[in-house]
Amino acid sequence: MDTNFVDYVKICCKSGDGGGGSVHLHRSKLTAHGGPDGGNGGRGGHIILRGNKQIWTLIHLKYRKHVLGTDGGKGGSALRSGAEGKDEILEVPLGTVARDAETGEVMFEITEDGEERILVAGGRGGKGNDHFKNSTNQTPRFAQPGEPGSEVWKILELKLLADIGLVGFPNAGKSTLLSVVSAAKPEIANYPFTTLVPNLGIVKYRDYRSFVMADIPGIIEGAHEGKGIGLRFLRHIERNSMLLFLVPADSNDIIKDYKILLNELQMFNPELLHKKRILGISKTDLLDEELFAEMKKDLNKRFKEKKTVPFVFFSSQSGQGITELKDLIWERLNEAV
Repeated sequence: MDTNFVDYVKICCKSGDGGGGSVHLHRSKLTAHGGPDGGNGGRGGHIILRGNKQIWTLIHLKYRKHVLGTDGGKGGSALRSGAEGKDEILEVPLGTVARDAETGEVMFEITEDGEERILVAGGRGGKGNDHFKNSTNQTPRFAQPGEPGSEVWKILELKLLADIGLVGFPNAGKSTLLSVVSAAKPEIANYPFTTLVPNLGIVKYRDYRSFVMADIPGIIEGAHEGKGIGLRFLRHIERNSMLLFLVPADSNDIIKDYKILLNELQMFNPELLHKKRILGISKTDLLDEELFAEMKKDLNKRFKEKKTVPFVFFSSQSGQGITELKDLIWERLNEAV
């Protein structure tokens, strides 16, 4: 298991205070009693998120509990504005979602390399006394103080970006499949919830082509209600362009299990059902030829959705059907929507 994969951090952000405006009256050899010329204060430093396609995890922010922007400078004489506070820029992976920790409200999502969004705005600089002069008060002797920065807790969550996401109950064979078709080395064992973090693998295809596959931790019935470890992982599925549902061949009812998985996704986010889908029946090495033929015939008969949701039998252990599975994935990924 990759302990360096961190997909959730909670950080305290303090943006910089705005600098105060200046109270100053113009004085020179030629002018003994000039008018106001106090400049404005500089704004405080923002806390900014910047997308970086070279980063895959939030681990660099895991132990950084406080993020501080610097304060803006005070305004000066001769209408000189104070310096702006230095922005604190946090590099984050694509697919990072920013939330308000108190309300849970989603602020924005970083989806492009180099994209910058303000997480916490710095305080505005105060206006200098020059700003307040008018016909009735030509020499104001006051200025605005700078606006204080904000100190708030923010949550950053990561949604993986992959071409195809593996969806299935714990122990459906997702990690084994990923280890067979790519160079990824997920932890594999014969018990539920082996995969506690999503794993990404690059699957090589014919003629030097490739696609990215994500092994998303197994979900269980009721995951959308927060049962098991479902909610943290269901969000990763949102960014996959296609879903491969895995149901093992020794399931009591393959169609029923597929529909339970489908229902979990619908309850979590109905838009997930608009994604392309493939049903993969794994562990077919457990079947003898007669049982395999009978199961295939039964699925063809029962699976009324076959035209829109194709299915394929395969075994990660024996390699049976792996090429057919890759071909089907590539075909579905590249067909017109």
